[in-house]
Amino acid sequence: MKPALTSAQGIASEQIRRALNGVTGPIGEAMVYATSGGKGLRAFLALESARLHGLRATQAAPAAGAIEALHAYSLIHDDLPCMDDDDLRRGLPTVHRKWDEATAVLAGDALQSLAFDLLTRCDCPAEARLVLVQTLAEAAGARGMVGGQALDIAAETAATPLSLDEITTLQDAKTGALIAWAALVGPRMAGADTTPLAAYARALGLAFQIADDILDVEGDAATVGKATGKDADAGKATFVSHLGPQGARQRATELVQIACDALSVYGAEGDTLRDAARFVIARDS
Repeated sequence: MKPALTSAQGIASEQIRRALNGVTGPIGEAMVYATSGGKGLRAFLALESARLHGLRATQAAPAAGAIEALHAYSLIHDDLPCMDDDDLRRGLPTVHRKWDEATAVLAGDALQSLAFDLLTRCDCPAEARLVLVQTLAEAAGARGMVGGQALDIAAETAATPLSLDEITTLQDAKTGALIAWAALVGPRMAGADTTPLAAYARALGLAFQIADDILDVEGDAATVGKATGKDADAGKATFVSHLGPQGARQRATELVQIACDALSVYGAEGDTLRDAARFVIARDS
């Protein structure tokens, strides 16, 4: 699974570097820095869902670059002192530590804009490109990732810890919205039914977040590539705090099975996506 993810991340990074050709100075450097490395899961989902619908990797490559650029912007801003105040990301200094806060804010802003620029370059009908742009705007905005982040920030000072249902709603938006968007690139470009991959992606996104919560409790910062133990230190309610480590693992396993079952319409062609679902709860970073 890791080679496929690495390949997808490489394709996305190349799209971003090409689009940034001629952009110089700290902002351009920070944008490249923030989009280098990482798991490449979202880029992989975009490319693999495209393959499932008969599209070439070159047709969907700009969408893979777009989702990784958008994701990187979210991480840059998430790491800022006014948000999670993190010093490490992917085992390296966060952008505001390597440069400064202003550069981090502007690099994040520019990556967000770049994501939509890249989507205009997808090789598909104009109507499909418009759908990709509109749905990414929704997934990234107040009804999606940003809305989920706002709920997460509010939870840190709430008088009552979030319930399990409230955490699920939060993470569906904060983490799940971009994962779901990536998984739906293929059917949206091809004008096909999005229902199977939407069900797959929702289960995958929640399983991914549960794995993150477990890593925050049990992972090693050097391996994970960022600080661990922060949720417990902040007293935040998580899947692990509600279910316990074993209960959380069991729930993640159930979600992976739901994700795999949702791919039945694709038969053996969906095996690579099934492998990805299993990977997200087996990873150590």
